[in-house]
Amino acid sequence: MLTLTVRRLGARDYQPVWNAMQGYTDRRDADSADELWLVEHPPVFTVGLNGKPEHLLAPGAIPVVQIDRGGQVTYHGPGQLVVYPLLDLRRLKLGVRQLVTSLEQAVIDLLADYGIAAVGRRDAPGVYVDGAKIAALGLRVRRGCCYHGLSLNVAMDLQPFARINPCGYPDLRVTQLSALAGPVEMAAVARGLIAHLARGLGVTLRAAEVTEPAAIPHTAGL
Repeated sequence: MLTLTVRRLGARDYQPVWNAMQGYTDRRDADSADELWLVEHPPVFTVGLNGKPEHLLAPGAIPVVQIDRGGQVTYHGPGQLVVYPLLDLRRLKLGVRQLVTSLEQAVIDLLADYGIAAVGRRDAPGVYVDGAKIAALGLRVRRGCCYHGLSLNVAMDLQPFARINPCGYPDLRVTQLSALAGPVEMAAVARGLIAHLARGLGVTLRAAEVTEPAAIPHTAGL
C-alpha cells in the first residue's frame, strides 16, 4: 500500500503556500512522496484560470490572487480547513475525475459522521448540503501530478462569500459545519477528513513534521 505524508502547516499566507506547492511539483520525481498539506489561510479571494472579473462583486480590502487552478473565484479565511493533495496520479493510477470524486466522497463521509447528508454535483464540483455549498474543489495537474485541492467551511465568517459569485454561480448559498452540527473542533475535523480520504485513495498515512515547506512564514493571529 502506498504512503501519504501528512503535513499540518497551521496558519499560512496563501501566496507562499501556493509557490511551495508549485515548487514541490516541479522538483518531484518518481520516488517523491505523495503529501497532504493541511492549512488555514487569512482572508483571500483566489481566481482560477477561467475566472471572470464579473464574479468578483465587491472584494473590498480582501486581497485577490490570480492562480493556476481550474475554476472561478472562491474565498479562503480563518475557520476553513484547506487540504492540498500533492499526488502522483500516475503512480496512484488515478484520473482527475476519480480524484475529484474521492475528495468529494471524503467530505460526504465526514459529514455523515456528524449526521449530515451531503452530495456532490457532476456539473459543479464540490459538496452541497440542501443546495448550499460547504466544500469547494479546484485542482491543477502538471507532469502527471496534482496540487491545489479542497476547502471545507468549518467555523468561519461566511460574509465574504457575499462579495463574490462563489465558484462563478450567482446567488449560490454557502454553509459550514458549525452551522449544521454545532460547535466543532478543527483538529478533530481534520483527522476525520484525512482518514476518510486515505481510505478512499487506498493509502496509509504517515504524520510528518513540517520540513520541506518550513520556509513558509506562519501567519500571526490565526
